[in-house]
Amino acid sequence: MTIPMKRPRVLLVDDEPDLLDLLELDLSRLGLDCERALSVAQARMRLRTGSFDLCLCDMRLPDGEGLDVVRHIAERHPRTPVAVITAFGSAENAVAALKAGAFDYVEKPVTPEKVRSLVRSALRLPDAASAAGVRPLVGDSPPMTQVRALIERVAHSQAPVLITGETGTGKEVAARQIHALSPRATGPFIAVNCGAIPENLMESEFFGYRKGAFTGADSERDGVFQAARGGTLFLDEVADLPLSMQVKLLRAIQEKRVRRVGGTVEEPVDLRIISASHQDLQALVASGRFRRDLFYRLNVIALRMPTLRERLEDLPQLARHILVRLAAVNRVPAPDLGPAALEALRRYDYPGNVRELENILERGLALADGGAITPEALNLVPASQADTDYVTDVGDGLQAMLDRVEIRAIRDALERSGGNKTAAARLLGITFRSLRYRLERLGLE
Repeated sequence: MTIPMKRPRVLLVDDEPDLLDLLELDLSRLGLDCERALSVAQARMRLRTGSFDLCLCDMRLPDGEGLDVVRHIAERHPRTPVAVITAFGSAENAVAALKAGAFDYVEKPVTPEKVRSLVRSALRLPDAASAAGVRPLVGDSPPMTQVRALIERVAHSQAPVLITGETGTGKEVAARQIHALSPRATGPFIAVNCGAIPENLMESEFFGYRKGAFTGADSERDGVFQAARGGTLFLDEVADLPLSMQVKLLRAIQEKRVRRVGGTVEEPVDLRIISASHQDLQALVASGRFRRDLFYRLNVIALRMPTLRERLEDLPQLARHILVRLAAVNRVPAPDLGPAALEALRRYDYPGNVRELENILERGLALADGGAITPEALNLVPASQADTDYVTDVGDGLQAMLDRVEIRAIRDALERSGGNKTAAARLLGITFRSLRYRLERLGLE
């Protein structure tokens, strides 16, 4: 006996019969069953008596706001994605709905194409197991527990997320977690470092270009916006964008359309934006170096990654996890971390956070010589000592001394340039590529 597959059920909440007829017709063609509610009260009654795989809700209802339905579903039925229908131009309402827990929004006039795109995204919501293979956020400290809980909450939304935190705290790891748990998990995850693109190439890197748009454009090429269609675009170090590019990025986010360099036609792009910065964007807004309107567009949901100093209780678990991974890559047994070495790790300041810890443990693994890792193999220098004795203390060897000098110079240059790596490289008299290499080697990136 063949058991028929259960058809997904959609709750339609609107007081316009014509729109309900149109939505029900479009959704029935997609193989979905629909149930109607004409008010907030009716929507709550339908949700109380049945379960739904999706809810489409108008922002304005006779007895209240669509936000009331959004909040009710977020609190009582968190596994049901809800999208709002908003009048054209009411972007503020759409942002408010996303913050309240909405999965997405569709603007009036509602077309079959818009509905199909939204439903395709909503009804392929993956299980948390789909994140297998994505690098985990390790640690059970209160700060990390809060981070993981927020990631799970925001993953099912389409709202832009701004991830902040010091260098090396795992901002890209968090972004990949959000993507892997999101409806876009089967789509691409495209990461771009905004500070690594020369300003004169930025527009073509973001939006692509047409053949013949400029010298050397021998064929048409996609930008990162096109490459991320159906998935997530991660804009790392978004504070490094020049103001001219900030204007173009804002328009692309607002319109969900981009125009290639040399092109005349705008093309739609369906993607989610996650951005990150180690800088204080609000301070940059106040100083006029970052557009206020772009900040509000990117900062719909804020996620702060804690420093390693704030979660030292995670250190034993985190160090063991990193050692196992590094040992697997090097095809050697994972060494033990002796009590003295672990105590040395606890006393260290970690200016480069988890990324610096990885570099320290990789050095310890190389010098472990098959036994337990010792404090000597870790070659740690307390931050206070590195700041005061970075020239005269040669007891740890010439390379360690030179590393401390280099770290001090790079930090000074980054501070003077406001965190702009291109400007810092100029101050240091080196290329941007050389600075990036040094940042990674020293655990500062």
